[in-house]
Amino acid sequence: MSTPLATLTRAQKAAAILVAMGKPSASKLLKFFKQEELKALIEGARLLRTIPQGDLEKIVAEFEAEFTEGAGLLDSADKMDTILNESLSPEEVDAIMSGAKPVVAPEPPQIWNDLERLDPARIGAFLAVEHPQTAALILSRLAPPFAANVLLTLGKPMRGDVIRRMLSMTTIQEAASRIVENQLRSRVLAENTGKDISAGQSRVASLLNEMDKEHLEEVMQDLEATGATDLDGIRARLFSFEDIVLLTQKARVALFDGLSTELVTLCLRGADAALTEAVLSSIGARSRRMIESELGQASDGIAAADIADARRTVASTAIRMSVEGAFELPSAQNAA
Repeated sequence: MSTPLATLTRAQKAAAILVAMGKPSASKLLKFFKQEELKALIEGARLLRTIPQGDLEKIVAEFEAEFTEGAGLLDSADKMDTILNESLSPEEVDAIMSGAKPVVAPEPPQIWNDLERLDPARIGAFLAVEHPQTAALILSRLAPPFAANVLLTLGKPMRGDVIRRMLSMTTIQEAASRIVENQLRSRVLAENTGKDISAGQSRVASLLNEMDKEHLEEVMQDLEATGATDLDGIRARLFSFEDIVLLTQKARVALFDGLSTELVTLCLRGADAALTEAVLSSIGARSRRMIESELGQASDGIAAADIADARRTVASTAIRMSVEGAFELPSAQNAA
């Protein structure tokens, strides 16, 4: 059934032309319509039926526009909906039809990323004097690995209370969330500005981790002799390939689970028996046989620098996994 030309409103005629233009061109034009005009177009398009080619040409003539030869229009309402849905978000379409202003999604707050750059103990100290419900809200917004480290800094009674509240937590009112965020900015981030030395400790530790064990210990002794402070924070971030023997069996299994046999073999070239066994006991039987077979062959032609690079790769992987919460470095345990 077609829609009589004489009964078409101006909005319906405009909608007919937009549908005839096709989605690419029509989508560009929709951005220039006002909200009330878009609403009129949508309502007009939903009342349209088949428009014969002859009537369409007359509509185009009324608007003094040009229209290339086509086959007429079918299902104008559905096509207009397709154009709108591909040009505007669902919230914008709903806002237009309801008469409300289009909703602009707010940018996600950056405060949670900023908090995750701090020492978990710093966040834990703040939460320890707050209401458990506030602590539950904050921990629920942080990345799980970081939130877990923060949770471990709390006392056991509060820790359990906070977890129970997180389990039963429902939707948080936006106003309450904003209040908590503002408090964190003023009492944690602002206070921390210029005082947080964790970034500096990480930079120094990254530098020291590039050294071999002997030189690393020498530098640390020099720092201690000069009265440098916060050395415990640096030690907690230090890890070398030789420290693998100090990791727990569970940590070693997790570390070597994702490493190639070629890398592990290269790392073990020239390693002592205790270190070699600590590594081989952490991998599967098949991989162990392959590595032992390779180690039994001559290592002529393998550069010492390549072995050192491979060992640093393993050490860096261990440091990254500890930061992600997979396990704790032995240096961090000793510092604690």
